[in-house]
Amino acid sequence: MAIKTAIIGLGIMGQRMATQMMRHPEYTVCTLWDPDLQACRAAKDIAPDATVAKSAEDAMAGADLVYLACPPVPRKAYALAAAAQGSAVFLEKPLGINIAESRDLADRLAASGVPTAVNFTQAAGPALQGVSVAAKDGTLGQLAGVDIIVTYANWPRAWQAGADWLRFRDEGGMTREVISHFLFFTERILGPLELIWAQTDYPQDADLCETHVASRLINAHGVPVSILGTVGGVQPDRQEVTIKGSTSSRRISDFYRDAVSFGGDFVPVQPDPDDPRAASLGAQLDDMAALIAGKPSRLATVPEALRVQILIEGILAGTARP
Repeated sequence: MAIKTAIIGLGIMGQRMATQMMRHPEYTVCTLWDPDLQACRAAKDIAPDATVAKSAEDAMAGADLVYLACPPVPRKAYALAAAAQGSAVFLEKPLGINIAESRDLADRLAASGVPTAVNFTQAAGPALQGVSVAAKDGTLGQLAGVDIIVTYANWPRAWQAGADWLRFRDEGGMTREVISHFLFFTERILGPLELIWAQTDYPQDADLCETHVASRLINAHGVPVSILGTVGGVQPDRQEVTIKGSTSSRRISDFYRDAVSFGGDFVPVQPDPDDPRAASLGAQLDDMAALIAGKPSRLATVPEALRVQILIEGILAGTARP
């Protein structure tokens, strides 16, 4: 039987996931909720048979799976309510913005025993799988480091304009929204990371999110990870992670474009999929269905998401080891 799903939060990510769930044979979108009526109408167009509930609690009642695409602050309460009724929980990242609250959430979700995962979109994709194999089988040689570079002319980007919270310091910013994906990717390759130093710049308006960030991290073997993020200037968006090895290096651009260098130019490992977003979210949904069925899953776990959150909030605060 199809997995009866409630979607809480119907902004761009909620609508995208609804679209992919409508195409996936193992899911049915049953209920929707968002405080924004326009977002509800847009999601209803995507999933016309779904019911727009009067509240998040009403939407979650009876669902096999609750997908939380709402902003970070309310996610904990919704996740715990879903787990309490025995529903599987699929959360957008970040797990939260308060470390103590997120530790408590992680502990309580683990105690609930329900299937849980966090939507780091590269987790089940071919790029991460390919780089992981290359790192383990010696194709990369000795790992020399990882470079994460994210640059935008404007933040939020034009397609994110509907998610106004992304421009504010409390919950938004490119570090939480994008760099977190690449830190998750990097920890899957290098293992847990430790923040060494960070410098983050904010605009004069104290309510707004960061405009520049630079940081240095290392893994248990001292392999360095360098991060550079900037906003401003007339330029195309750039978002990439480069895993550098002594024999070859791999560069992942825009989350899915996998390229290899043996000292010369980076060349694609495989052609771009016709619809990269559909391929990525489709793979995530495949693995979420497997997780619900008690089978192995490549999705990001809550403990992995908590580790990434700790690093991200440390970078934003400019905190590091003495």
